Amino acid sequence: MPAIQPRVFGIAGRSGSGKTTLIEAMLPLFTAMGLRVNVIKHSHHDLELEPPRKDSARFRQAGAQEVMVASPYRFAIVHELRGRPEPPLAEQVARLAPADLTLVEGFKHEAIARLEVYRPANGTEPLHTEPDSGFVAVAAPEDALLDTPLPRLPLDQPQAVAQFICQYLQLPVRA
Repeated sequence: MPAIQPRVFGIAGRSGSGKTTLIEAMLPLFTAMGLRVNVIKHSHHDLELEPPRKDSARFRQAGAQEVMVASPYRFAIVHELRGRPEPPLAEQVARLAPADLTLVEGFKHEAIARLEVYRPANGTEPLHTEPDSGFVAVAAPEDALLDTPLPRLPLDQPQAVAQFICQYLQLPVRA
């Protein structure tokens, strides 16, 4: 299994905490810093990326292991696991184009540095208190009552979170 590179950083949290919103807000900030960023989002649901009657879906249903759909604007590769186990995160990262940073949403049990997006108002327990969780910081609303030894970042300030990630990973910011 290939080793996960230090440029991988996780964003984790309970459902509805704002993980996707935070990543979406940080992406243009990282781009403005001159960084190339990939994102891997883990899903527990079956992925339907094309309507069932489209040619690409028909190829998969007929037994193709991978189907690429290409256009002048983007391309996508759909790889069928066909009962094989889900590949580990390191293998997924290796499939991506080279980047300065790969943000990972989910994959809570992989051995990577991660930040928890935490909203006490959701009424759920934090994840960063679990042993060996890999959390290096917590992003929470500024008015949230939260007792943690980890660095605490303001959730409504994606620039501060992005800067923390860059500093933590010692990323070469070019802008």
